[in-house]
Amino acid sequence: MKNNTKIYFPFLLGLACAAGVLLGAMLDFSPNEGMFASNPKKAKLSRLIDYIDYEYVDEVNTDSIVDVTVNRILENLDPHSVYIPKTEYANVTENMQGDFVGIGVSFYTVNDTIVVIQPLEGGPSERIGIRGGDRILYANDAQLFNKNITNDSLTSKLKGEENTKVMLTIFRKGIKELLKFDVTRARVPLKSVDAAYMLTEDLGYIKVNRFSETTYKEFKESLMRLKSQGAEKIALDLRDNPGGYLAEAVNMVDEFLKDGKLILFTKNKKGAIEETFSSREGAFENNEIFVLINENSASASEIVAGAFQDNDRGTIIGRRSYGKGLVQREMELGDGSAVRLTIARYYTPTGRSIQKSYKEGNESYFRDYTSRYKNGELVYADSIHVKDSLKYVTPGGKIVYGGGGIIPDVFVPKDINFESENLTYLLRQGFLSKFVFEVLEKNRDYYNALSWEEFQQEEMITDEVVAGFFQFSGELNIPMKIKEYRPLLKKYLKASMAQQLFGNDKFQRIINNDDRIIKKVIELSQPN
Repeated sequence: MKNNTKIYFPFLLGLACAAGVLLGAMLDFSPNEGMFASNPKKAKLSRLIDYIDYEYVDEVNTDSIVDVTVNRILENLDPHSVYIPKTEYANVTENMQGDFVGIGVSFYTVNDTIVVIQPLEGGPSERIGIRGGDRILYANDAQLFNKNITNDSLTSKLKGEENTKVMLTIFRKGIKELLKFDVTRARVPLKSVDAAYMLTEDLGYIKVNRFSETTYKEFKESLMRLKSQGAEKIALDLRDNPGGYLAEAVNMVDEFLKDGKLILFTKNKKGAIEETFSSREGAFENNEIFVLINENSASASEIVAGAFQDNDRGTIIGRRSYGKGLVQREMELGDGSAVRLTIARYYTPTGRSIQKSYKEGNESYFRDYTSRYKNGELVYADSIHVKDSLKYVTPGGKIVYGGGGIIPDVFVPKDINFESENLTYLLRQGFLSKFVFEVLEKNRDYYNALSWEEFQQEEMITDEVVAGFFQFSGELNIPMKIKEYRPLLKKYLKASMAQQLFGNDKFQRIINNDDRIIKKVIELSQPN
């Protein structure tokens, strides 16, 4: 079991990240209805469904048959043409819109009671004073405790139409009386910029987790704020970013390229080429840019990295990116569901297609992380296999390669230490967050009163807390041997605590401490 565990945890981590890549590279256009006016293939499928509906001997849920059929058809096209059922479509759309309408809290259900983890920044709950640790007992007259209510059902009671009101009855530790909050539902931002702060006196850092409808706006605001703080160089962190809207990535690149530079081009099945150029004066055209990527940076993230690399602009640092060079168009199917269909390939300015092969099938395609893990390319740059036939040369004479991802200018190996992989997996699955929540619950008044400066100065994660985590992880039957990796565990626990108390920005600051790629960026940014 011990040896198998060492294999399965990195595989599960890679598989989880690969699933996120399905969100990448969306172009939102409506299909041309005229193309379906006369289609005998469509009529054939419709007639078959009708026969089953009206003539088949047993009752059959034809909706499920259609869903399975659509999925099977798309599976045989490419890994990124996907079906979105109507049950999932609203959530997918909401995530990429960059906001949702609701009261603006993240929560756990603890002992059949909704407990607020934290009010979301910029949301109505934060504005009226709801805090982490508050128990929401009623929404209007609807009791929310001691009931078998699913998270989806709870969410539906707290969400609603914009500008509608909901009266929340809340229990707060240390206060005898129940508190009443009249909350007006509003648009709550789902931020795609996780963090923006200064790494050194002249080096700013921006972490982007995806490309949603609001990404460029968030990015530009962060960029200008860092510039006002003295940033003359920018580290753009696109690690683990699965992509998203192409237009947001293009706008971001345009802040750094002079007018008239090719950012990318796309080519469809008919050979039609559409080119995209930088077109306006950017805020950082004459400043140094570093782009951080890894094996989970995909789609729009690769567009950004490829545009900089092929224009001899900035430095790409990290490991070879995912390798997704297919462009999808989202098309509604008329019943609340949609299909995201590949309609073109995109190419970097030198003409590179960075789409990795999917000839061996979808399962092999999404297990590419495991292959990279085994062949050593996550640790050794010379283990990255390239083909001379896919060699390209930038205007400045730099040799770059197509055929599967962006190869960085500066390679930084991954820490594939088993315990590090374990902790990253636990962080993604929420185990560390759940434990930290329980720690905070023991002394909410103290933790909620802390300032960020006080939090940084305090030890926070004592040996007693670490011992508590070992006990907690044992109860969950999590296979770990990390007792000799206490400094790493303490960092992850403190980062999770900072996230619940102060938000994603502070989480990222702590996670970035001693990060190999961040260290390399700082080193490269220093004058010779």
